[in-house]
Amino acid sequence: MSPALLIVWYSRTGGSRQLAEAARAAAAKAAQDAGDLAIRCLPAQEARAEDLLRADGYIFACPENLAAIAGVMKAFFDRTYYEVLGQIEGRPYAAMICAGSDGANAKQQLERICTGWRLKRVADTIIVNVAAQTREEILADKTIAEAELSRAREIGATLAAGLAMGVF
Repeated sequence: MSPALLIVWYSRTGGSRQLAEAARAAAAKAAQDAGDLAIRCLPAQEARAEDLLRADGYIFACPENLAAIAGVMKAFFDRTYYEVLGQIEGRPYAAMICAGSDGANAKQQLERICTGWRLKRVADTIIVNVAAQTREEILADKTIAEAELSRAREIGATLAAGLAMGVF
């Protein structure tokens, strides 16, 4: 059976969705080059414990809201955390945070959850700062810069190649 990569994302204004899609596209290309790999990209509100259990590695992408991971993403972790605890230890993961200004607390919160699961971080968590400070900027649809999408692609390619080649 081929290894599987699960990308779980939440996005209200499109930034985290763009990061997840860039990672998925790069993962698909890397899988073609490196070997067989199943890739699933699921919105956080649809992802379940069974999806985590079927995957061999993960990418999590979400926005920072009020200095924490977005509520929908937090609800995903709340819903699945104890269901998979002790069953996914050692699996690789990477994460991406779309933030208006900082993102540090959301990064810390997400990494702490993954530490509790005993996942292995295989790439530095990236924080994409969209510099949204006003109500209008915060609520507006986001367009992620090419340089930041490139960082997301690197994460997708890294996870996919590592899983396909059995490195992770």
